[in-house]
Amino acid sequence: MIALIIGMLVSLIVTLVGTPMLIRLVHRLHYGQYIRQDGPKSHLVKRGTPTLGGVVINFAILLGWASSALYRYLHSGDVPSWSAVLVLFAMMSMGVLGFIDDFAKVRKKQNEGLSVAGKFIGQFIFATIYAVLALLIPTKTGFPSAQAGISFIEKPFFSFDFAGRAVSIVLFVIWVNFLMTAWTNAVNLTDGLDGLAAGSSMIAFTGFGVIAFWESYHIKGGSHGGYSYAVSDPLDLTVIAICAAVACFGFLWYNSNPASIFMGDTGSLALGGLFAALSIATHTEFLAVILGGLYVMEAMSDVIQVGYFKMTHKRVFKMAPIHHHFELKGWTETKVVVRFWMIELIFVLLALTIFYGDWVTRSGLLFS
Repeated sequence: MIALIIGMLVSLIVTLVGTPMLIRLVHRLHYGQYIRQDGPKSHLVKRGTPTLGGVVINFAILLGWASSALYRYLHSGDVPSWSAVLVLFAMMSMGVLGFIDDFAKVRKKQNEGLSVAGKFIGQFIFATIYAVLALLIPTKTGFPSAQAGISFIEKPFFSFDFAGRAVSIVLFVIWVNFLMTAWTNAVNLTDGLDGLAAGSSMIAFTGFGVIAFWESYHIKGGSHGGYSYAVSDPLDLTVIAICAAVACFGFLWYNSNPASIFMGDTGSLALGGLFAALSIATHTEFLAVILGGLYVMEAMSDVIQVGYFKMTHKRVFKMAPIHHHFELKGWTETKVVVRFWMIELIFVLLALTIFYGDWVTRSGLLFS
């Protein structure tokens, strides 16, 4: 518990102290945000707002976890787990890709950074490295960092092992690439209003922290009763998830409306990559669809809008993603953000209820 508190405090201090320092640096370098011309006209006043805030979020998570790991090593000799290192690799690699995209935007002085092909190639390379290492590198607990299959909660309901080891690895790589692409784009689409992505991510990663902590408390081979989980180093994953929630909380101090800085793709792609990796490491890939329900809602609104327009040349929403639809209906930006936070909180509570209900059912306690 002390290690968790240390990680939380370090993450909070880094964001609260580091963000204003980054704002001054970005102002000095004139690295301001360029606003999409087809977006709501009310957003044009945000042109020039400092971006690249994700740099602070990413380092706050990394340093928070590192300080926690250092304490555990000095206190009890525990070394960092491969599961945690790989999850952080997924986050930082996607963050680097986002940084390149953000930097290209400010250098070109427009709202278009990396090409679609360039971003896809980068995501494919990093996601593939993560997938292969997560599946093949042995862990100190003996439980896998990832399973070659698709899980709702813990046990795969569809295993790739039916096709043999080599093919199962290929199928898993494809699955991880899909998850990384889906979640990074979903969080990126959510990052369209002041505080929306930061606040909803704070809520979502808190949910992941609760799940990972429960798994660590009921780890297979432990002394606690009830169903147990064959998950690798969930306590390390708990620290990362909570550090992410706290980093988003601290960043929200400067990102709430009117925002003093945006997280940019540096933050949204990193948080999306972290969300995907945590779902894989905790073996909850399908439960994550509920846990990150707001991200799914935002992404699906964009898919529906584009698909329906191509078929009928008509729009379902006034503008996509869906948060812009409600803006154009007359809701203030703050009202949209707060109500969407409430929606994400409902999704997280639903996911945690399902997760706990699954544990109760598998433990045989449902009718006891």
